[in-house]
Amino acid sequence: MTVAPRSVTTAPVKGKRVFVRVDFNVPLEGETITDDTRITAAMPTITWLREHGARIILASHLGRPKGQRTPKYSMTPVAMRLEELVGQAVKLSDAITGPEAEDAANALKDGEILLLENLRFEPGEEKNDPAFARSLAKLADLYVNDAFGAAHRAHASTAGIADHLPAYAGLLMLGEIKALSKVVSNPERPFVAILGGAKVSDKLAVIDNLLAKVDALVIGGGMANTFLLAHGKEIGTSLAEADLVDQATSILDQAKQRNVQILLPVDVIVADSIDAAAGTTVKVDQVPADQAIFDIGPETATAYAQAIESARTIFWNGPMGVFEKAPFSTGTRAVAAAVAKSPGFSVVGGGDSVAAIEQLGFADRIDHISTGGGASLEYVEGRTLPGIAAIPTGEG
Repeated sequence: MTVAPRSVTTAPVKGKRVFVRVDFNVPLEGETITDDTRITAAMPTITWLREHGARIILASHLGRPKGQRTPKYSMTPVAMRLEELVGQAVKLSDAITGPEAEDAANALKDGEILLLENLRFEPGEEKNDPAFARSLAKLADLYVNDAFGAAHRAHASTAGIADHLPAYAGLLMLGEIKALSKVVSNPERPFVAILGGAKVSDKLAVIDNLLAKVDALVIGGGMANTFLLAHGKEIGTSLAEADLVDQATSILDQAKQRNVQILLPVDVIVADSIDAAAGTTVKVDQVPADQAIFDIGPETATAYAQAIESARTIFWNGPMGVFEKAPFSTGTRAVAAAVAKSPGFSVVGGGDSVAAIEQLGFADRIDHISTGGGASLEYVEGRTLPGIAAIPTGEG
């Protein structure tokens, strides 16, 4: 059984400066936040700290500025949205460390919030530079990591800083660990995992770990094409990883030995271009040589839905087709509907999977929507995540 890191709710925060690593890496169009889910997800921890008299220093990365101060990746839009959500002023510190940032942190009163500028403006962040971690630690008395989405990164703000301050997990972090642990440690059966997306290589490790846990593995997206190749199917001009056919074959063999059902497409939607106005449904052994697979077909979607609706535990990560293109979104939508309909415990992660759930209005019918992305997959793979390992456990 997974032992959780100690909770922020056990920390003596009253009157203390609390450095909170959050994941505010939100999508932007210019200075407009197009999806504030990651900000709202951190609100329970922020609210708890405010209510208990903490002096809150929030820190996050945004985009990939690669150690350079890049105006388009400024935290300014985040600070503005945060002010709206908390209903009080949020000061944005242009300085991330040093005397100016320390003065701003020291000036905080109980319940007040300071947001630091983008951590990745500093090259020491992604390098987990010990000096930079010490400089961050000078701002605070306690450290809280609530950025599950960055927990798989050993950076200064997710791991290094915990060497210098008493460390705790935020409420979002704890919620992610609890939900994902329920999937990987003691799933109620039947346990069905649904994996999609473009590449098998992105999910080889998670497939390997899940084979020992699941009753059925549902595969869609571009990664299904590599498995179709392993079955000797012709896939036209479809995206696939031919160099991984042997590994796909090995996975199919292991599944058979373990009595794990692997569901692959029996029909698909093809077109000559990703920009086609419509696709054509064909059986998997009838894919034209000059066309590519962009979605699972209706017969496949029905078979997948039947397997999903009878599950007692569901883990879904990755779309069934090119979800962002309307003609090739039906497979993903069918799977989303099936996951929502199932009475089983469901965890959904990955941008397109979550987008499908939210667009269809099914979010309230999913037990846990993960903010983790890559971190969620690595947790399910069984890896130790540096951002979690840096926090003492809740025992003792």
